[in-house]
Amino acid sequence: MQFFNLHTHKFTNQPDVLELVNQYPQEFDTEIPFYSIGIHPWYIDDNRLQKDLEIIESKLQERNCLALGECGLDKRIEIQFDLQQSVFEKQLILAEKYQKPVVIHCVAAFQEVIEIKKKLKMTVPMIIHGFSKNEKVAKQLIGNGFYISFGKYLLLNPELESVFKNIPNDRFFLETDTIEEGIREVYAFAAKYKELKLSELQGIIRNNYNKVFDLRL
Repeated sequence: MQFFNLHTHKFTNQPDVLELVNQYPQEFDTEIPFYSIGIHPWYIDDNRLQKDLEIIESKLQERNCLALGECGLDKRIEIQFDLQQSVFEKQLILAEKYQKPVVIHCVAAFQEVIEIKKKLKMTVPMIIHGFSKNEKVAKQLIGNGFYISFGKYLLLNPELESVFKNIPNDRFFLETDTIEEGIREVYAFAAKYKELKLSELQGIIRNNYNKVFDLRL
């Protein structure tokens, strides 16, 4: 593995890239080698919630399911926030039960995510994906034990450079999510911002991967 893509919705099947492909319980693709699975807050459906949770619990027991997610909280959607919190907590309990890291979607609800982590006494690694906020929020997340993953906004928002520079090297990942650019382009931006050689950055992310996912590839 030369490159690790923490979060993507598109499997590209490149031999030197390990892609953690986001899957949904009702749209599962058995051809994808490594994946995360979860209920995104946008797609919570009360009518199938129990069935979705059962599918997730089953998949979390498979070796090639590397993480739970993406799941989380989003204050900018119409789905009732109390319901979002309940579904998030039910998934976190499963992640803890099967000792899988968690990939988190969080919009305008960082404090609530931190409080839920504390309330449930989570011990598994928790990663905020697609980070786009300021250094204060980043420091708060790092201080509460989260990892932070950067992708689209690292390429689009020059103001994120200073935030990314100050993230400890043992606390970040890189991703593509839904952008057209490949993970190599994200790595190139990250290496430039961190003032590292590409090989040095690859080593850092490989170490973080080994620590969080504990699956040597």
